[in-house]
Amino acid sequence: MSDQNSFYITTPIYYVNDVPHIGHAYTTVAADVLARYWRLRGRDVFFLTGLDEHGQKVQQAAAKAGIDPQAHCDKLAPQFQSLWTRLNISNDAFIRTTDAPHKVVVQRYLELLFSKDMIYKADYTGWYCTFDERFWTEKDVESGLCPDCKRPVERISEHNYFFKMGQYQADLIEHIKRHSSFIRPESRRNEVLGFLTTQKLGDLSISRPKSRLSWGIELPFDKDYVTYVWFDALVNYMSALDYLRPTPSQAQFWPANVHLVGKDILTTHAVYWSTMLMALNLPLPKTIFAHGWWTVDGEKMSKSRGNVVDPNKMVDEFGADAFRYFLLREVPFGQDGDFSQSALVTNLNSDLANGIGNLLSRTLTMIERFAGGTIPAIGTPAIPELEALIATTATGLPERIEHGFSALAFRENLQALWELVGLCDEYIDKAAPWKLAKNPESLPRLNTVLNTASRALRLLSVLLYPYMPQTAAQLAQQLGLSFDFSKPMPQTAYGWETPLAGVKIFKGPGLFPRIESTPQGAKTESDATTTPQPTTVTPMPTTLPPCPTASASSPAPQAPAPAQITIDEFMKIQLKTAKVLSAERVPKSEKLLKLQVSLGEGMEQRQIVAGIGKKYEPEALIGKTIVIVANLKPAKLMGIESQGMVLAAGDSEVRGLLTLLEDVEPGTKVK
Repeated sequence: MSDQNSFYITTPIYYVNDVPHIGHAYTTVAADVLARYWRLRGRDVFFLTGLDEHGQKVQQAAAKAGIDPQAHCDKLAPQFQSLWTRLNISNDAFIRTTDAPHKVVVQRYLELLFSKDMIYKADYTGWYCTFDERFWTEKDVESGLCPDCKRPVERISEHNYFFKMGQYQADLIEHIKRHSSFIRPESRRNEVLGFLTTQKLGDLSISRPKSRLSWGIELPFDKDYVTYVWFDALVNYMSALDYLRPTPSQAQFWPANVHLVGKDILTTHAVYWSTMLMALNLPLPKTIFAHGWWTVDGEKMSKSRGNVVDPNKMVDEFGADAFRYFLLREVPFGQDGDFSQSALVTNLNSDLANGIGNLLSRTLTMIERFAGGTIPAIGTPAIPELEALIATTATGLPERIEHGFSALAFRENLQALWELVGLCDEYIDKAAPWKLAKNPESLPRLNTVLNTASRALRLLSVLLYPYMPQTAAQLAQQLGLSFDFSKPMPQTAYGWETPLAGVKIFKGPGLFPRIESTPQGAKTESDATTTPQPTTVTPMPTTLPPCPTASASSPAPQAPAPAQITIDEFMKIQLKTAKVLSAERVPKSEKLLKLQVSLGEGMEQRQIVAGIGKKYEPEALIGKTIVIVANLKPAKLMGIESQGMVLAAGDSEVRGLLTLLEDVEPGTKVK
């Protein structure tokens, strides 16, 4: 049995038949988040990913390209390895099934099962799907199509070797029933149990004749056959522990803590792999977690539709951390998700730019202005009830997050972290440190506000690290903290009462620039033909900046002067008053409100989408007279047309709508 302090996490080994897409990135990012979290908590983590390089599809793709299958694999493998580097994936090993040591382990297991009479040779006739590389029975096939991929199948008769999988059916059912966390989520567990309890489990063909397929691992007991690709691929989880560790480590790491897989390969893992392990007298993995699929703008992702999301372009446009955050924030892990560029932009602006980025920026700016750039000690309470709520929330957060990671509840964990971000924003707004700074007698209250916000940011940097490692490191650096995220984090980093006073901050650039328009460049293949739109976003760097070394006397960087315009240019802007007739929230957006406004009796009505939803409830705006830009070219926000712009005060956050001292008729020009 594995060491209790160890943690073994795996992704599937991805099939080398195409370039990596969002599905590959999703599984691998989720595994990386788990690995980073448990390393930080002091566990000995082994994180494995890699490539499945054998089988008929590889052989056919290589033949089509006119190259050797190994050369074909060698050409594609770096594309996965490069993407994992760009996404900051911290895998400990990268396995390829063409590795010579892996082949040795596969052949050893085959020989062992053959010697135990668990493998036999027999004639077989069935419907074969080349894409899935598997046989189907007569009852499975409908209209000559594979029940899985819906591609045509062909009838094949041949001699093959079979693994006696069927004799483990009852044992596997019993294991699933006794171990509730073996297959997760519960809906997938019920699917596998339903399959196993309603039909007889047959034996598994584990060979292919070389006359039909030569690209594979040769059977040790028959040179005319190669190993079925799934028997070869699944063994990687064990073979890696033999040769990709400094010393053989099965005793330390097996059984695996979590196999992360897509729902399409759950059966091969829950049934094929489990029965193989039973036959080898090896323990079964503790958890097989099958997550959902991604659609794109409501449609199934496919090359024929031209809507395959390229993770490299996501990193180019938004940065690795923003893309990682979106993947695990958008939907509960285990359910299907829909990818859209507008949702990613909204997510980045609301949660990252206006959320954690703005909280850090405003806190450090106030420490620079009001405390000389050094985090002050706690003084007297500013808002006792909110300070108590923040303390209670922050104190319970580490345990809550650990429970979430044990349940693979990535989205719920992020929601919990953003509860603390929201509380801190509310606290700063209500405490108004800029007002406290004007009265020397309020200095103790001001110091409490700055210290409280800083301690919350310290905790957030540690708990955000698994999701957004670059962001966490930059956050900690700007707070003046000397965290080493490559090592287990000391318990004091999680302690709410751990002192932080006297630490010199190093305010740097904002964590996340706000995106004001449609990002430039194609995100999917279908986007490539569209006209690029201008954007104001600057992607996050893919490497961490060095820790600042500025002294206390270093001058603060000067903000660039705003661009000047002429009076003629200003006169082109038409500002008018408008009366709000109705207001409602835009679905899936915390910030956007859809307003119907009137420009006066006998004049047209306008629909305007405004980013003021965090500051105002819709019903509070009805009947208000506001100021709008009336001649702005219409634009779409989250698919809704906006025919103007509402004027409001604020920097990265809305502080208030532009109002008038006197009652003015809607449609009146503002000049």
